[in-house]
Parts: sequence; C-alpha cells; structure tokens
Amino acid sequence: MYHSLFNRCLLCLCLIGSVLTQASGQVVPHVEAQPLLAQASRVLEALDYLGAPVSPEVAALVKKARQETDGETAAAQLQNALDPLCLATVKINPESRVQVQRGAAPLELVEQGWRCFLVKIVNEAGVTSPFVAESPNARPLPGSLPAEVADRWLDLQLFTQPPLEPNLTGLKVEYRILELYSRDAGRREASLAFNAGPGTQDLGFRNALPLLFDCHPAQRVLLRVRDEKGEPTTGCFVIRDPAGRVYPAQPKRLAPDFAFEKQVYRADGESIALPDGEYSVEFSRGPESIMEKRSFAVHGAPMTLSFQVRRWIDPSTLGWWSGDHHIHAAGCAHYAKPTEGVLAPDMMRQCLGEDLKVGCNLTWGPCFDYQKQFFCGQIDKVSQYPYLLRYDIEVSGFGSHQSGHLCLLRLTEENYPGGTSTGHWPTLCLNTLRWAKKQGAITGTGHSGWGLQVAGREIPNYRVPPYDGIGAEEFIVDVTHEVPGPDGKPVPAVDFYSLGDTPLVWELNTWYQILNAGFRTRASGETDFPCIMDERVGRGRSYVKLAGKLDFDAWCDGLRLGRDYVSDGRSHLLEFKANDTAVGENDSELKLSSPQNVHVTAKVGALLDALPHPELQNRAWDKQPYWSIERARLGGSRTVPLELIVNGLAVTNVPIAADGELRDVAFDVKIERSSWVALRILGSSHSNPIWVTVEGKPLAPSRKSVEWCLRGVDQCWSQKQRFIQNSEMEDARQAYEHARTVYRGLLAAAVD
Repeated sequence: MYHSLFNRCLLCLCLIGSVLTQASGQVVPHVEAQPLLAQASRVLEALDYLGAPVSPEVAALVKKARQETDGETAAAQLQNALDPLCLATVKINPESRVQVQRGAAPLELVEQGWRCFLVKIVNEAGVTSPFVAESPNARPLPGSLPAEVADRWLDLQLFTQPPLEPNLTGLKVEYRILELYSRDAGRREASLAFNAGPGTQDLGFRNALPLLFDCHPAQRVLLRVRDEKGEPTTGCFVIRDPAGRVYPAQPKRLAPDFAFEKQVYRADGESIALPDGEYSVEFSRGPESIMEKRSFAVHGAPMTLSFQVRRWIDPSTLGWWSGDHHIHAAGCAHYAKPTEGVLAPDMMRQCLGEDLKVGCNLTWGPCFDYQKQFFCGQIDKVSQYPYLLRYDIEVSGFGSHQSGHLCLLRLTEENYPGGTSTGHWPTLCLNTLRWAKKQGAITGTGHSGWGLQVAGREIPNYRVPPYDGIGAEEFIVDVTHEVPGPDGKPVPAVDFYSLGDTPLVWELNTWYQILNAGFRTRASGETDFPCIMDERVGRGRSYVKLAGKLDFDAWCDGLRLGRDYVSDGRSHLLEFKANDTAVGENDSELKLSSPQNVHVTAKVGALLDALPHPELQNRAWDKQPYWSIERARLGGSRTVPLELIVNGLAVTNVPIAADGELRDVAFDVKIERSSWVALRILGSSHSNPIWVTVEGKPLAPSRKSVEWCLRGVDQCWSQKQRFIQNSEMEDARQAYEHARTVYRGLLAAAVD
C-alpha cells in the first residue's frame, strides 16, 4: 500500500513537472498547425512593423514549418522556432487559471529604449477574453497591482493593434508581443504578471514572474549633417542593429519622431541615444539624394558621426520647386488621439529631412477644432526659406466629403460661414468650391483613384467606375462648371486633379477621359501623408517651374496653370516643350496653321538602383507604393521607357538610362488635328499636357470619352444623392443636370 501511494505521488509529481516544463517552452503536442501558423504570421508581420523583425535564421525555420506537410511536425517546428524568443510562457488551465513560467529569451533591455519579446500562451481553457500584462514597476492598471510602488523604472505594453488584437484567439497555442522600456541603465528587477480577465489569476502569485534584467547603457551619438554645399541641414536616418531592430525603438516615439516611420530626422548638431553595439545606418535627404549606407559601432562612450548629402539632381537650381499639396499633422489613425496630432515644427522637420520645398499641411475632420488654430492665411512662421509650410483645408470627414475629398489651397478664411467647426459645411462639393474660389483659393481633388477603380490595366478604358469612394467622384460634374472668382469673373471650379497616392491606372483613366472630352484640368502630385502613404512626406510630388525665387502663391498658381510635372522624385521631366511652346506658358497652347510635324523636347533624368527590386517591379498596380520608378524598369536593365502621349495614347517611346544623368530628349510627331500631348514614365512621372491647336479649331472631343463621362454623371448621382442634405438637393440636381447638358453638347462636335 505504501509503495502504491508512493508510486501515485511520484506519478503526480511527474505529471506536474511535465505540465510546468511544457508551459515553460517545450513543444505542446496535438496543436492544429494551420491556425497556429496563420496567427504566428500575424505576429511576425507585427514585429516587422515595430522595427524588430526576427533574425534570418528564425525566419528560415518558420518558412520550413510552413512548407511541412505533416501538421503535427509543422506545429512542433514552429514552436521550436519561436519559443527561444519568449520572455515567458503563460498557461491557462481548464479552469481558466493563469500560471506563468520563465521563457528562454535573454533578460536584456536598453536604457531609454524599447525591446520586443514574445509571450507563448498555452490556452487549455480556450478563453477568448483580453490578455493583460502588468507590473508594479510600471504604471499599474486601475484596481490591479498596488499603485504605491516608487521604483517604476519600467514601462510595458502588449501590442494589440492590427494585425493583432486585444483578445485571445482561443487557440491551444498562440504568441503575443510584449514591449518593454527601461528608464535606467544597470541591473533592474521587475515583476511581470499576466491574466486573461478577472478571476483568472492563480493562487500563490503563480501568474507573476520576477525577472532580473541587464539594462545596457545608451551613449549619445552626435550627428553632423551637411548639405551638398557643406551647409548645416536636416537629414533622414534609418538605424538598425544586426538583428534588424530599428532605433530609436518605434513603439513609444514622441514627436518630433513618429512611431509609424522607420526613419528619424535630425538636424546638424542633434543627437540620438544608442546602447553599445554594432549598427548600420541609411542616410538620405529626399529622392533626389543618393542614399549613403554605412556601419558603425558604439563602445562605452559618446561619439560623433558626420554625413554630407550627395545629390544626383537638384531641380530647384533649374527653377523647378518640389511640393506636396496634401499632407496632414493630425487626424489619421497614426496620431489622432490623445495629442490631437503634432505641431508645425514637427511637420517642418519632415519637409526639411525630405528636401520638400513646399508642404501643404491640410487640416481635416478629426482634430479639426484643435488644428485649425494653426491656420493663418499665409506660410507658417516655422518655414525656413526655401522650405515653406502652410496650413489649409481638406474637406474630408465632414461636409461634402462623401462625394469626393477636396484640397483647398491658399485660403484666406478657413471656415465656411455659419459656424465655428465642421457641422455646417455644404454637402455638395460644388457649393464648397464656390466658397473657396470666391476667396481666390486653388482647388483640386484628393486621392483621386478611390471610387474610380476599373478592371484591367488599359489606359484609357471605357468601363464606368462605381463612384462609391472618396476620390475624384463629383469631379465628373464639377469640371463642367465655372464659378465666380474673387473679382466676380467666372473661373473653373476645379484647378487640379491629384495623382500619386492611389493606383495610377484608376487615376489616369479618369484624367485622360476628361482631357479627351476637351477640358484642361491640370495634374498635381500628392502623398496624403500619413493617411494613405505613411512612408514619408513627398512620396508623390509636383515640381513647379517659377521664374524667380520660390513663393507659395506663385507655386499654387503654377499648379493652376499646369506649369509642373508629377513625380515620385526618382525621374524628372524638365523643360517639356512642343516646338517653342513650354508647358504652363501661354495656357500651354501651341497654335498650328495646318497639320504638321511637331518637335517635342525635354530634359529627362531618372535614377534606378543598380539591381532590380522584383518585389516592387512585379507588384500589382493596386498595391502600394502605387507610383515607384521600379515599376517602370525594363526587365533586369537599368532603363525606363519615356513615352509620348497623344490624346491619352502612347504613340512612341524611347528608352532612358536611369543612371542619374540629365539628358536632352526629342520626338517628332505628326499632329493631324487639334490634340493634347504629354510625356510620361509610367509608374514614376507624368507631365502636364500641351494643347496643339490646328487651324484654330479646338480639340474635337472623343465620342467614347464624352459618352463615358455622361454615364459617369448618372452613376455618380446614383451613389451620392443620398448624402446631399435637403437644403442643397435642388442645387445638386441643377449641378448634375448642367453637367449632362454640357456633355450632350460636346457630343455634337465629337469624333470617333
């Protein structure tokens, strides 16, 4: 009997040991592989977003697990790959009690920085409640651990943003990301506890884990940053350690550093704190600079690093000034709450670091009431010539935004009459445009392609878009209207059509149709930073030609006149002319007495990396980045095709060596009837048109394009009328009927 009891006790001890060993990192058997692999993929995606990607060795092990055909083996291989990265393993038993065991990850933190760890969760209860981590050494959660702990040297948070979420999945095994921040250097102990809701904490504090961390000291690295002339400037820095982790750690960056960017911007004489170790840095200053890559090491003492900008081109020295007419300091998910966005100096730093000469900082719906205080009707005082920042308005998140967002530049008044916020604005775009044009504003569409999606890659094509988005929707109507300007004389309701931040097939298709119908709306480049394109400001740009020094009002007039080209900054279409007529001058019109050859010239430069990037080159057109010179690369070469466009069709092209050299390019094309001509490097840059008028006759509208526009008006009305308030319904009916009347009139002069 004694031996029987002993054997049973021994068996129980073995089973308990097995469970604890299993919870502390050994492979959990009988786990379904497919959902575990899917959840782990989201975890790895989140780690990459946080600037803490797994090592190539771990990535290779995960890839091997994904390729394994036996589910039991695949699940085991994945656990073996990820368990060494776990700070703790948390077991939730069938009664939903939480126990925690030490994981295998090294207990290393860094002073004034964040580190990411994994937590393995063995969920025998299948609970789907929120998973919580807390510590008395950090800011405690209300009603949880004691708040009277003085030594709060730690901060922590579980990453619960997409692609992850706060709640557990209910899977038997899953992984979560725990981010830890150390205020101090040296050895520091912290108690970490985990739970899955009230009542899940195990007796005896087995849901808490004491951990002794080595917090490595950080050193100050002074940065000397000079432009190509040797003058102090601001540069862009992406700093990584050998594991690929980004510094400063992204999760808890505060302005002027943005947590959603890999890079930080530092001016000459500023610094960055880094712990001892090896690092790589990528230094640049906008797309017209040549990126410098180098390695360096920090060894127990402050140090200085010096950088100087190298350019492959500087369009401003030739009179072409870059600008992004659509950026934001607030409202996007990246920085909506609780700070109501960032201040003007933070946005100025972004423009300086990306060598963006003009930044149009547009206040919109979220945070409108806070950010509107920065509007002053002129360039902001933080501007540092030749870098200009100005606050204006995007009608987005209020008013007429359901019928297409509007970018309103050069406003003298920021708020529509009748209120102090956003609730009273018009729901018809045309009424908003009337108000803006009366004060002399320059107006255009925002993120044009949303709602204008069409199948295929043909440009132009004649499928009618759904008009179910927030891009250039009511544009199909408003382009037919003139409204009173500041002096009461009629002016076009819309000055420009935005390119650069939505799929270019969708953008160009509508713009080409409008041009082919006989309208002269110009194009301008934008980023909608960081709402659509959060990589950096100026990802899409306009380069405006000015005769004298840079001036914001003159730059906006350049957009209105089409004295610009759109680019991702990696290719440039300078000095575009047809015979002696330059784009943007004399209404961009060349007059011919008869059909004849036209001599088209330009100065063209482009820069591709020496080696292709297939992940960009072969990416679908509807996947970001929508505009990238890599999309234009010809095979594995270092060339791109420069195309001559006549009435929306590419009639000829010439290969351009994308080696950074500026070259003279010429085409001769026979123009039989009045037409518009333009240049493009599809996927990277596009000029505005020059109109060639033959025998004094205006461009004969394309029948197919005009019919497409007519169908578009009806489709747009079917989608947008429900958003028009009753007080504006008659205005809306008249506006749409006016557009139909104009298009029907154009059919009379249309050609096939």
